[in-house]
Amino acid sequence: MELTWHGHATWHVEVGETSLLIDPFFDNPHTSLDPSDVEQPDYVLLTHGHADHVGDAGHFSDATLVAVPELAAFAEDEFGFEDAVGGMGMNLGGTVECGDAYVTMHRADHTNGINTGYEYSAGPPVGYVISDTKPTQVSDEESETFYHAGDTGLMTEMRDVIGPHLEPDAAAVPAGDHFTMGPMQAAIAVDWLDVDHAFPMHYDTFPPIEIDTDDFVNEVKGTGSDAEAHVLDGDETFDLSEGY
Repeated sequence: MELTWHGHATWHVEVGETSLLIDPFFDNPHTSLDPSDVEQPDYVLLTHGHADHVGDAGHFSDATLVAVPELAAFAEDEFGFEDAVGGMGMNLGGTVECGDAYVTMHRADHTNGINTGYEYSAGPPVGYVISDTKPTQVSDEESETFYHAGDTGLMTEMRDVIGPHLEPDAAAVPAGDHFTMGPMQAAIAVDWLDVDHAFPMHYDTFPPIEIDTDDFVNEVKGTGSDAEAHVLDGDETFDLSEGY
């Protein structure tokens, strides 16, 4: 599994022959790419409806959309998506097969209003657990699993459900503070998730979320977690199969 961070909360995930693009938003200082430079993914995953997470979704409307039904309906109307998983999107707790990947939707603690001149209900904000095998209660040490937490605060489901039962190997957690967790609470999330690799995201895009990423690295160490914290450059790829 290859994980590429394009800044903010935008990730490109390759699982076998399947490509997934999460929260496309290329108007951020950590990427040199324009949406037109990016190859069309097979799937677009949207965590919630805020503009800094759906801003460039319309450039990838040929992909199959993964989102809650309310946000899927908005994306169909606003961005021209014609195909959503299940015909209408999915919802919390569900797992869908997306090519070579299995995508499980979990909640995130955040807000989710859409304002485009009139208000939409965008449903609940979410995060995604992406694996190359279907999640079961039988642990599979050979599987590779990545958790994109979405925009969220710290929540005990990370400790009680996502970590022990969905078993991510790597997690991307928001660390920019102000609108989401900051470095300290993001590090607690990493510890609770019991991952091997942790990546900060959702930082430095706007003045309120500018941080020193060393704080995240040090806070992860401070929890006593065995996770290795990686601060990726924009458009840098991490190969989960190789550990870097």
